[in-house]
Amino acid sequence: MTTNQQLQTILDKLRVDVPDLRGVLVATSDGLAVAHSISSGDSNRIAAMVATALGLGKRICETIGGGALSETSFSGATGQVYVYSAGTKGVLGVLSAPGANIGLIHLEAREAATKIQQVLG
Repeated sequence: MTTNQQLQTILDKLRVDVPDLRGVLVATSDGLAVAHSISSGDSNRIAAMVATALGLGKRICETIGGGALSETSFSGATGQVYVYSAGTKGVLGVLSAPGANIGLIHLEAREAATKIQQVLG
């Protein structure tokens, strides 16, 4: 199985395990979309933004002495975005509707990020 197929399998499982999701994607740390399952929007643009958000979060944590950043999130009036570090090479972006089960999202997405990190090396 190729790297892209392995990543797509991880994302497909995440979508099944958390039905409230609007989309999921894996990006490289420099913002290139690698695999995705997104209902709407430009996956390349979203990949660039989640990688940038993770990079900025990492710099903030380093600056304030907060240690290594593992995840961050953004909430809007009609949606939420969760961004998870997947090692030094990858980023997992998770898009959900407001009111989604945050605990379930974190549980499943953290596990997916660990698997993504293993796939990317």
